[in-house]
Amino acid sequence: MKLSVSWLNDFVDLSGLEVVEIARLLTMAGMEVEAITFAGLPLPVREDHGFKVSGLAWDREKIVVAEIRAVNPHPNADRLTLCDLFDGEREHIVLTGAPNLYPYKGLGKLEKPIKVAYAKEGAQIYDGHADGQVLTTLKRAKIRGVESYSMVCSEKELGISEEHEGVIFLDDDAPVGMPLADYIGDAILEVKINPNMARNANVLGVARELAALTGRELKKFSYEVPVQGESIEGKVKIEITDPQLNPRFMLALIRDVEIKPSPYWVQRRLRAAGMRPINNIVDATNYAMLEIGEPLHAFDYDVLLRRANGGPVVISTRVARPGETLVTLDGVTRTLSETNVLVCDSAGPLSLAGVMGGAESEVTEQTRNVLLEAAAWNFINIRRTANQHNLPSEASFRFSRGVHPALAEQGLRCGLYWMSAWSTGKVAPGIVDNYPLPPQQPVVEIRERDVHRVLGIQIPLGDVKALLERLEFACEVGADGGLRVTAPAFRMDIGEGLVGMADVMEEIARLYGYDNIPETRMADPLPPQRGNPSLEAEERIRDILVTLGLQEVITHRMTAPEIEARLLPREASDGARSVDYVQLANPIAPEKRVLRRSLLSSVLNVLERNARLRETLAFFEIGAVYIPQPGALPLEPRRLAIALAGRRYEPAWDVKVGVKLDFYDLKGMIEALMEALHLQVSYVPAEHPSFHPGKCASVLLNGAPLGVFGELHPQVAENYDFVSPVQAAEFDLEAILTALPAGYAVRPVSEFPPVLEDIAVIVDESLPADRVEALIWQTGGKLLASVRLFDVFRGEQIGAGKKSLAYALTYQSLEGTLTDKEAAAIRNRIVRRLENELGAKLRG
Repeated sequence: MKLSVSWLNDFVDLSGLEVVEIARLLTMAGMEVEAITFAGLPLPVREDHGFKVSGLAWDREKIVVAEIRAVNPHPNADRLTLCDLFDGEREHIVLTGAPNLYPYKGLGKLEKPIKVAYAKEGAQIYDGHADGQVLTTLKRAKIRGVESYSMVCSEKELGISEEHEGVIFLDDDAPVGMPLADYIGDAILEVKINPNMARNANVLGVARELAALTGRELKKFSYEVPVQGESIEGKVKIEITDPQLNPRFMLALIRDVEIKPSPYWVQRRLRAAGMRPINNIVDATNYAMLEIGEPLHAFDYDVLLRRANGGPVVISTRVARPGETLVTLDGVTRTLSETNVLVCDSAGPLSLAGVMGGAESEVTEQTRNVLLEAAAWNFINIRRTANQHNLPSEASFRFSRGVHPALAEQGLRCGLYWMSAWSTGKVAPGIVDNYPLPPQQPVVEIRERDVHRVLGIQIPLGDVKALLERLEFACEVGADGGLRVTAPAFRMDIGEGLVGMADVMEEIARLYGYDNIPETRMADPLPPQRGNPSLEAEERIRDILVTLGLQEVITHRMTAPEIEARLLPREASDGARSVDYVQLANPIAPEKRVLRRSLLSSVLNVLERNARLRETLAFFEIGAVYIPQPGALPLEPRRLAIALAGRRYEPAWDVKVGVKLDFYDLKGMIEALMEALHLQVSYVPAEHPSFHPGKCASVLLNGAPLGVFGELHPQVAENYDFVSPVQAAEFDLEAILTALPAGYAVRPVSEFPPVLEDIAVIVDESLPADRVEALIWQTGGKLLASVRLFDVFRGEQIGAGKKSLAYALTYQSLEGTLTDKEAAAIRNRIVRRLENELGAKLRG
């Protein structure tokens, strides 16, 4: 939010405070000042203030208020004029091409001089025709035969805004000859308004904070305005269909307004705040919103009368009907949903509540009577509506963060006050107010010991009371010595009970000054430190996978059924495709309308997006999937997904070119993972619709499946934009974590040398190698240190339907060096058992 220091000064006397000191006070109180722009005022001399500062200081002698007394044509240029100008000391002939002076050209001496900002020779200003802010110094020169040495300035040339289509017309009361910096010099603070500071998204709110922080008086205005003519009572009615969505709605009437530009000082403040001046009535609604924090909306009352066919105007608030449309002020026809709240009359919608008005009833140059609205809305509904229609207006910014219903009346009176002042309109007696759901202001009770326990400092209860009353909390010391604190009517961020106490403590700490609170030890004992075995095991698996060369990805939980359907080949059955999903009630995009059922789909999407960026990709993700349960919350089991693609080795002169990652690369990683987790698993051939037939395996633990892995099915790979083959796996992480052993035996490192031996056995083709290996381990006993399959051979030499499995065996004792005889005894025992139980034969 941008606001000018001069505007703040209307509510709290800031004399004696430098702009950077004001910024420091606000920042330390939780309202970070992100930038300061100076427009005329001197920039800070010191550079160690810590703020981003920019702008231009106006020379007090060379940039002053002046008046144009006549606008004469240039003898040699139609688009230039020569102005008779008086700067308070002497008269000048000033050359300018400002188009807003053309209407006065050739009229002779003006009946009412035009007050302007005048820069003398040697003044430093910004170049109004250059892109950005380029400094230039005014020098004497001849333009089309006429000498020019000074100029009348636009806002861009003075660094006030980017407006440069015409020169500044100051208000009629501008004192000629006064240094312009004394008249309109200002500084603009860009304040970050966090959600807990939404009440301060206005000048009064920030001024209240400054008054509390500095101990100065907060000036308040009553915005009383004389009333004239016939009362509004009986002419307008208000109907609220759902007080939860619209807890308060107010209307007031002002007649006989004259539509014209707002005073220049108003336009300057609006532009400084980032808003475009339109006319005095619309500007009054925006000015009141920025000043008080209550967004207003002005209707053309005569348009409403025509829509009511001459009867009383009945304003109602309701949700939109299916298919209903509204043309908003930006000229866009918007199709409304049943969650959108509308302000309507008997003829239909008038505005999108809390977000933007409708075009039909807007204030125009023909408007003479204005019906002014001030209301309170459900902040969650406004946020959804603004996001749905992509309408981030100033009104929705405030309403979506919460505006207290009590502000409606103050905002309405403020808007009427400025409309009356700037349009000579007559305010009708009475206000129509429908207030079906007034909120209860929370009451919190605190004691000195609470302050000491939470903040770590001793603050007398009387001082606490004084601090809170600066922020307009109502405080009352009870008979029991406690302090009853009631939140002011504009605060919606104060809770009740323990939450309310924490909120009040924050206010005390902010005003006392965070930098004034000394460092102390915690007063309360630390809570017991309890581990989270499930999370620790999950992190352990992450570390193992990263060590194996995989890169972790984190993807959205939200997806669409058609995205996950890419995991299925073309011939997949209808049963495989008909999967129930958890549907989102308010999806952010069509492709994120359900919660995912497959983690592998998410990882493959990442692989697809990165396939063109790197030759080798190896990703994994650990995350939840969501399984719907009828009449209950969905199950959220965790899964582990892995995907590999690309080259096995980085290109180099000594490696084989074109070797791609295959099934056994992925199997090796899975084996390493299971070994690191001390899980004795087995691998069996499997079938899965997402994987290549014959290149797919299940991982079993004691016969129960942990997951499936293999090469992606060619028809599935066609659904993605990456180069095959792709190796993938998906595991039930919950089953893995449940199976992790609480402990495991550790084999000490032997100090005696091992005996290395290779054996090759011929077995039936159908016999899995893991059965052979398991039997070798069982028979070898404690002296068998390792078993490794290093070769598989098939050929005529061993016969049809047979294969040869070659294993590297390591024998090692912890007690002494094994002899050849001892090693041979172990080998013979292994071979005999393989022959007896598996029909294996030792190969020559």
